[in-house]
Amino acid sequence: KVNQNLTVAARISGKEILILSVEEADAASGMARSLNNLQRPSTQLQSVAPGKEGKLFRLFHIKDQTKREFSYHYHDFHKVIIFLSGKAAYHIEGKSYYLKPWDILLVNRHAIHKPEIDFSVPYERFVLWIRDDLAQTDLLRCFQKAIDRSFNLIRLDSGTQEKLKQLLYELEAALKDEKFGSDLLGTALFTQFMVYVNRIFLEKQYIYDTRSYSSDSQIEELLRYINHNLTEDLSIETLARKYYLSKYHMMRKFKEETGYTIHNYIISKRLLLARTKISEGTPILKAAQLSGFSDYTTFSRAYKKQFGVAPSYKDGKISSVAD
Repeated sequence: KVNQNLTVAARISGKEILILSVEEADAASGMARSLNNLQRPSTQLQSVAPGKEGKLFRLFHIKDQTKREFSYHYHDFHKVIIFLSGKAAYHIEGKSYYLKPWDILLVNRHAIHKPEIDFSVPYERFVLWIRDDLAQTDLLRCFQKAIDRSFNLIRLDSGTQEKLKQLLYELEAALKDEKFGSDLLGTALFTQFMVYVNRIFLEKQYIYDTRSYSSDSQIEELLRYINHNLTEDLSIETLARKYYLSKYHMMRKFKEETGYTIHNYIISKRLLLARTKISEGTPILKAAQLSGFSDYTTFSRAYKKQFGVAPSYKDGKISSVAD
């Protein structure tokens, strides 16, 4: 029996088979667990080599046509989506991206996002989950740059596309293999893939097409300001004055573009910042203050509501949000 809190494992032809969630299945609750607890239920079977559950990255190759709707949500890990086929758009922090085959999306940790899928045709993609505590921190630079640019899409020319396509299929094969050195080979191929992705994105070696995305410029600027000023006064009145907007127009547009009210968005981002600081060793009270909370009781209540537990050093590093 499979339910939302159960991982099912079996052995078929000598290989371990895990029933895993497709990468957006967590959107049903609007949240996701960290990569420290990746084994989650699904309607799909995917084979993985035994003993690889503690990896700093995971690769999934998924093809499905199950009709479902997704809510805005975020993850405690970084995600790379390589779109292979189907009809899909992705909404990330106020921008909508219209995907073509072999487009790559960089979804940074804690980014509010959701997919919009036309399930009249099969939806196929590679999904790469990457933990934030990756030892080779340079490989995560592309995600920070995506935040800085407010842009998450990589569209490849045909030559680069073929190179990365071959590399991904080699990586997929290595991660399924149980031969000597398969772990080392998989890590090396993952590193090579992320080096290429960083080079392409950081040096803007991708095809920039204004028709590939859309956004509301005012909401985009508002999002940028909020994320860079979480410790400042971010009241509705202050933001409306700063951007010369009607409070009610601003609130309505923000909800349309992000799926969140302005208040809930700010609280969520502040809580995520506080949890990160706690996981880095900052005292809890100070972490709350450094994240924009002036009252500890308010902070503690909001923290428990969002993450399901009271703030603590133990829970600072591992996501406590159930699917």
